[in-house]
Amino acid sequence: MDNDLEVRPAATGAAVQRLTSEAGRRRTFAVISHPDAGKSTLTESLVLHARVITEAGAIHGKAGRRATVSDWMEMEQARGISITSTALQFPYTSPEGQECVINLLDTPGHADFSEDTYRVLSAVDCAVMLIDAAKGLEPQTLKLFQVCRHRGIPILTVINKWDRPGRHALELLDEIQERIGLKPTPLTWPVGIAGDFKGVLDRRTGNFIRFTRTAGGATAAPEEHITPDRAEAAAGDDWVNAVEECELLSADGGDHDQEAFLRGATTPVLFTSAALNFGVNQLLDVLVRLAPPPGGQRDAEGNLRPVDSPFSAFVFKVQAGMDSAHRDRIAYARVCSGTFERGDVLTHAATGKPFVTKYAQSVFGQHRSTLDSAWPGDVIGLANAAALRPGDTLFRDVPVHFPPIPSFSPEHFAVARGTDPSKHKQFRKGIEQLDQEGVVQVLRSDRRGDQAPVLAAVGPMQFEVASHRMATEFNSPISLEPLPYTVARAIDPDDAALVSKQVSMEVLTRTDGVLLALFTTKWRLQGFQEENPKIRLSSLVAAGEN
Repeated sequence: MDNDLEVRPAATGAAVQRLTSEAGRRRTFAVISHPDAGKSTLTESLVLHARVITEAGAIHGKAGRRATVSDWMEMEQARGISITSTALQFPYTSPEGQECVINLLDTPGHADFSEDTYRVLSAVDCAVMLIDAAKGLEPQTLKLFQVCRHRGIPILTVINKWDRPGRHALELLDEIQERIGLKPTPLTWPVGIAGDFKGVLDRRTGNFIRFTRTAGGATAAPEEHITPDRAEAAAGDDWVNAVEECELLSADGGDHDQEAFLRGATTPVLFTSAALNFGVNQLLDVLVRLAPPPGGQRDAEGNLRPVDSPFSAFVFKVQAGMDSAHRDRIAYARVCSGTFERGDVLTHAATGKPFVTKYAQSVFGQHRSTLDSAWPGDVIGLANAAALRPGDTLFRDVPVHFPPIPSFSPEHFAVARGTDPSKHKQFRKGIEQLDQEGVVQVLRSDRRGDQAPVLAAVGPMQFEVASHRMATEFNSPISLEPLPYTVARAIDPDDAALVSKQVSMEVLTRTDGVLLALFTTKWRLQGFQEENPKIRLSSLVAAGEN
């Protein structure tokens, strides 16, 4: 056997105990929401309350305020939306003294970037579902909830923007139960109606936690914990109403049940104003106390790989352009089992080739630092990982192959051409990079040639990101010619010749070798199926499914 891949001795009892202890300290979760529900603001506030930063940034560039740590791309800061997912790792100690390591994955809320969010949700143990107090459950939130349910991910619900006028708290709870089938079990309850947020009633202790505004919400809001016997004098009728509503919740079975939460039957609920940093401390404490630690990962055959097995991880994201001074790219990998040490020689399951981890890094938004070790639940950044793709598995000693991450069915198509013929090398390199990252899918055919690939996307904003990055990162501006297709199906190679001769259809090859038949409309697809019942057309994963 190659010395580089020499099998390590089996872990001793003390080593297994250390590994289990470290895994138990990890809390790995994602924040999901509809656009503009305050997701990146909440992420920033969580980091602020963990004392990792001293001042919260602003999504839109307010005077004197820096940008958020999670939205680091130029387009994100200009538009005030999340375009790419981001990993943040930081330590946190709860008021009870429990020391944890938080791995927080911020996701894009816009439906056009659903594929990126889906990849992130394959790497977490819990999700925080963020709801706007005025709007309730919105379409993209519902789609992401279905992904979490499909993957068996427990969900904590945060009702945000309680400092602004909105709906009644009980009405929002009814909507959650009626539309997604989870029983809400509030852990905190607002004192004051939406738009007059005085604080929360902590249902575990019965105390009134009163908040004090800070200038622009840039720093952590001071909290005052007031005992129930003094709370009415402090908050008046608002406290009385909160107590009465909590009694109604208890009578209706709205008290927290940990086992029901972990099996996906209930969702603990908290009320916050992330912009003012109100109620966010309670969310951190709840994540430490209730969110599940890593519990192993199912492989492609459905067998569980326990956390104390030899090292394994899967890549859920590849990102380049994070540092303009270094033209490298980072592969984000979730550690599933075992202990990682920088310099380990792992095996890339897809190729069987060794992969050296000399350039392992810890990531905090755009910022990186050298990483020496990691444990189950951690997200590690592997630099210069040209061979890695989203969905790839890495392991040491005992082989494993985790399920691949499916590509979504694209609904928008455009031919990309470089506007400067002298930049053909930059054009080819940029298109290849965007394809490998999953920014867009790249389709090709002999008829169109290598200099006119077809970009395929779930939503049109992906084209904007691709064009922006081609111009700014690869110095190869492109033009995009929209194509009339709206539906894609996978086909067998033997049927490609027949399909390609049809009107209002085209056959293209995806980079992974899959042949896709493109149809102008679903009715054209239906007509073709009726005329050619023997030709097998396979559906792809749709953005709103699974």
